[in-house]
Amino acid sequence: MLPVLLFPQFDPVLVHLGPLTIRWYALSYIAGIVLGIALLRRLVRLAPRAGTAEQADDFLGWVTLGVLLGGRLGYILFYQPGYYLTHPLAILKVWQGGMSFHGGALGVIIAMALFTWYNRINFLAFADRVTVAVPIGLGLGRIANFINGELWGREAPASLPWAMIFPDAGGIPRHPSELYEALTEGLLLFLVMFAASRKQSLRERPGFLAGLFLVGYGCARSFCEFFREPDSFLGFLPGGLTMGQLLCIPMIIAGGALILHARRSPVYAGLPLTDAETAES
Repeated sequence: MLPVLLFPQFDPVLVHLGPLTIRWYALSYIAGIVLGIALLRRLVRLAPRAGTAEQADDFLGWVTLGVLLGGRLGYILFYQPGYYLTHPLAILKVWQGGMSFHGGALGVIIAMALFTWYNRINFLAFADRVTVAVPIGLGLGRIANFINGELWGREAPASLPWAMIFPDAGGIPRHPSELYEALTEGLLLFLVMFAASRKQSLRERPGFLAGLFLVGYGCARSFCEFFREPDSFLGFLPGGLTMGQLLCIPMIIAGGALILHARRSPVYAGLPLTDAETAES
């Protein structure tokens, strides 16, 4: 008996403009960063202030480079170092896919460290605000994965109402794990982070929200990996783990350490008002 759902066969290209093509995947990155910066402009000004709206705008270029360079290099180092060592020109072919969230996260952390040092603002307080916005991009990225018909799930029982047959995936019903990740890593994590960011008592503890994000993402990703088909060139690691789960372990540990550090640290007073903001008030 056939499963209830067949993959809708979306066109991964949104718009064709002559030789130029705009793909859903690229659009998800652009939309995630733009929407994230728009939210960051509001978050950094909440008491205690972690920055200005202008600094949030300036961070756009930094975070874009961090995501793209970190995501690409992370995929190369974590997933296929042997292949790219023998095919170095393939590193530049980003349109063929191959981005790692964990690498992108490291890239953003480095970008934040350099940005906050350059602007002389509190790294952890600024990171708290940035991590509230990150799930927006994560959710959009997973939806783009689904549109592309990639990173599908493991085999599912045909009785599962939303089991789906993906093209080039063996013709068997599978979990639409991209949507599981969009709902958990994206929507659910954003709701948790946004609700926590509304509490001034938590914003006064630099590192708490960033730690909450690391723990939340690590748990959500690890859970979804039980339904996601491992990469064919990696398979399962010792103990039945996947690479995604393995990389989440240090994230969860680091997140827990940040939360403990935040709870034991003095209350953060925030940045003083600028001359323009003082004049407005």
